[in-house]
Amino acid sequence: MVRQGAHRLEQKAARWRRREGERAVEERCCGFQYRAEGAYPPVRAAGRNSRYAGMMLGNLGGSGSEMSAVALYSYDRLMTAELPEVSEVFRQVSLVERDHMDIFGELARQLGADPRLWCRQGGRPTWWTPGYLNYASSLEAMLRVALREERMAVRRYREQMESIHDENIVDNLERIIRDEEEHIKIFESLCETYGDAKRGGEQGTGGRIFSTK
Repeated sequence: MVRQGAHRLEQKAARWRRREGERAVEERCCGFQYRAEGAYPPVRAAGRNSRYAGMMLGNLGGSGSEMSAVALYSYDRLMTAELPEVSEVFRQVSLVERDHMDIFGELARQLGADPRLWCRQGGRPTWWTPGYLNYASSLEAMLRVALREERMAVRRYREQMESIHDENIVDNLERIIRDEEEHIKIFESLCETYGDAKRGGEQGTGGRIFSTK
């Protein structure tokens, strides 16, 4: 009986530790804002436009697309499982990027394109491929890649805003940019905590925390 009682107490203590660990992770992760304030605009393109559709397809399934972000952050989430506060950040950011995929896919459809995971290169459709992804083997490099990709997305969307004369598409791009800017803040903060990822380049990719073997 004493042994059974001790076992039950140990189980209860384990559950308490697990809940406390989950609560601590949630509190640390909730310190970040994954979406900008305000609702997304309605998705209502003014009409068909093949040039604009090509841009949206690139945002959906090109090399630096939202699909690439979702796939890479899903991998990063799995590979940082031993750091739950980082793994949860990748999960949360990937959820936002999935919503961006939906917006770009719907815009592409309204603009007259088939919203598959492909883009136009040299006038020909090119399928999205996991070969686009830049897998990292250390936490520091992983954060550098994420920060770089978020900055590149903001730059690309701003360039598109300057060349698109459809107010609804511009409004959606502007709203998505605001989300990406929140992600930049998040990854900059993680870089300061887990390694200097803001210096650029591929040197000093220490902090290896996992193995593929």
